[in-house]
Amino acid sequence: MEPTLSVIGSALNWVSGIISSAIQLLYSIINYILSRPDNYIPFLWPIINFLNHVPIINIIVHFIFWRPIFDLLFVPGLVSVLIALIFIIWFERKLTAKVQWRIGPLEVSRPIGGLIQPFADLFRYMFQEFVVPLQADRNYFIHAPAIVFILSTLPVFFIPIGPQTGGIYGVYTGYDVLIALALITLFNVGIILIGWASNDRFTYIGTVREALLYTGYEAVLILSVVAILLIYGTADPFKIVNWQVMHLPGIIVNPLAFLGFLIATLMATSRFPFEIPEADTEIVLGPYTEYSGIVYGLVMTMSYEKLYVMSLLMVLLFLNGWAGPPIPYFGALSYAIWFGIKTYIVMMIMVFTRSVYGRYRPDQALKMSWTSLLGLVTAALILSLIIKLL
Repeated sequence: MEPTLSVIGSALNWVSGIISSAIQLLYSIINYILSRPDNYIPFLWPIINFLNHVPIINIIVHFIFWRPIFDLLFVPGLVSVLIALIFIIWFERKLTAKVQWRIGPLEVSRPIGGLIQPFADLFRYMFQEFVVPLQADRNYFIHAPAIVFILSTLPVFFIPIGPQTGGIYGVYTGYDVLIALALITLFNVGIILIGWASNDRFTYIGTVREALLYTGYEAVLILSVVAILLIYGTADPFKIVNWQVMHLPGIIVNPLAFLGFLIATLMATSRFPFEIPEADTEIVLGPYTEYSGIVYGLVMTMSYEKLYVMSLLMVLLFLNGWAGPPIPYFGALSYAIWFGIKTYIVMMIMVFTRSVYGRYRPDQALKMSWTSLLGLVTAALILSLIIKLL
């Protein structure tokens, strides 16, 4: 009996020690958060300072402004992605309508040009029934969109939108550009998985088209990035922006690499004239044909999310990143504002192509990729080598 009691006593002591250590760790984390809100934003500081004297609220506020949480939730995190998606979907609809002499979405919030229409669409998708076709592979059909959505969001955390000192960034490894590029390439594998899981003739055709297009633009995209990185001599995003600030923007130093990256981005995001996998007049909606409800809303935004990520990468590599004059009272957010302005301009230029170009056939897109575009990025590589040797 005594050995049993001693074992129980030892176990209780061990558990109490773990609980005590956990409480001390939690207390230390709270004190750390309260002692240093990393994201100092001057115009918000009076509000934060006031809330700092309110019990419980002060912990929540400082927790939100703690750098890891702030980066994850706001900039460059989920809120920034959501705002970009809402804006670019609305802008594409309105711009296309203007160019084609139509009205565009006005059923919701007419006084402000239908700006809230994407929210209305989101709520509509949320309350629609999600139907799983009988012929579909149920597990893959349900889980693949969520996996692909997460994969398409991850590169955002490896693209800083401010300098290493005083800026805003998620994860820093020194090879963030290469990691972001690798994650971007996984996106299309997920799209192929989505189409395969649906087990439908239209999704199958769209999946095959996606795979064919993938073989066409992937080499162009990677080689254009390699060409510009040869000049910078690093894959560190902070050093890349510093190089551009000290010398010239990447778009001027190697315009061929920029042009190759731009066209590859249009192909990678299925923007016109490369909306080949989702050609609605030919194959309904390609890999996404069988989806409905909130999952359809999720897969519909994936190409826009990838457009946002690719635009961030383009601004970082070719357009001086976050460089710009400081904005009073915004502190570290001024870097994010300049980065955001450039990113949104790039996205608006890309969605403009939908209004003025027709769709290429798959064979035309592949022929252009493996002839003209491959020659273009090869010339960009040669130009980078010449610049590097001079």
